[in-house]
Amino acid sequence: MPVITGLERLVGDPALIVGRRFAVLANQAAVTPGLVTAWRALAGRGGELVRLFAPEHGLWGVAQDMESVADAREPVLGVPVHSLYGRSAATLAPRPEWLEGLDAVIVDLPDIGTRYYTFAATMAHLMAACERGGVEVIVLDRPNPIGGVALEGGPVEPGCRSFVGEIDVPVRHGLTLGELALLVRAARHPDLALSVLTCDGWRRGRWWDGTGLPWVAPSPNMPTLTTAAIYPGACLVEATNLSEGRGTTRPFELIGAPWLDGEATAGRLNAPGLPGVAFRPTRFRPQFGKHAGQVCGGVQWHVTDRAAMRPLEVGVRLLAAVRELHPDRFAWRADAYEFVADVPAIDLLTGSAAARLAIEGRTDAADVLTSWDAHCRVFAEARRPFLLYT
Repeated sequence: MPVITGLERLVGDPALIVGRRFAVLANQAAVTPGLVTAWRALAGRGGELVRLFAPEHGLWGVAQDMESVADAREPVLGVPVHSLYGRSAATLAPRPEWLEGLDAVIVDLPDIGTRYYTFAATMAHLMAACERGGVEVIVLDRPNPIGGVALEGGPVEPGCRSFVGEIDVPVRHGLTLGELALLVRAARHPDLALSVLTCDGWRRGRWWDGTGLPWVAPSPNMPTLTTAAIYPGACLVEATNLSEGRGTTRPFELIGAPWLDGEATAGRLNAPGLPGVAFRPTRFRPQFGKHAGQVCGGVQWHVTDRAAMRPLEVGVRLLAAVRELHPDRFAWRADAYEFVADVPAIDLLTGSAAARLAIEGRTDAADVLTSWDAHCRVFAEARRPFLLYT
């Protein structure tokens, strides 16, 4: 049975927008089953579409990671498009004047179930602005593409809150965007008018390829469901001087550097028999990004059982293996990450210094993973009031 998204429900019954002035926060991956973008599907449905808001990567998903996006105009409808990802952290929330005269902002952002994928953080900033401006937020829900059951990761410590740690949930949180919105409102914005149009027919254990919905890449380096499956762990590579495969046809699946010994790295990772994954030594040459134009030794991440895989644990063990094999070449990212320059990127991603210390061999990684599992058990109970699907 195909899943019916919140967008499809609103298009079929536009009562929530009839006679109202509204904006839409979305990108090109927010589509109907017939591949019509959310804003075009909702235009002319009885309300007035005033403007669009675009997250990181822009309305059409063209910009690369951490690339500022300028305001623009939608080419068919002619409405202004305001970027919520510019040159500074101040651009991450809509300006008050952009909300004036609006009755509601509709949010339809295809998330991928990982805390540091920034679309949920953009929604959280929008929610704060809408509460101050007295504007309703309407979230059109979509399935969590990597399922709503498995959890991984620890809390976000206060000193590590950032655009990749805006919402204090585990790295793999198992929530939909609508459920995250309910959680954020309860924690921060009790006076916000919030509506969530749920999906019909989705169950927490279903991955995206079991929904009958089309996959449209939500960002330039998220081309497939497999990419989304490994992203909770593979994204940690962004915090290092290793290439995470940007500039190749296999972003996040390929990991390496000109100096990396792929044979030894694959051997080190495959030896303990990590469930659900296998690593193959390989070579690749990124066309842009880290080590652009250079042949990198590396490994490719192969998923053998996505239900058994623990991608965040694999990511931690991968970085630890590379550091052990190349202690004089491996390094943490030195430049600012998501507008933060004074906290290591790995701490921002994982929510604390614990993983970094374990990867550096200063603490036991098993202890960190055990503490994360304990946190996830607590979170599994704490999230229950916000769950919309069985």
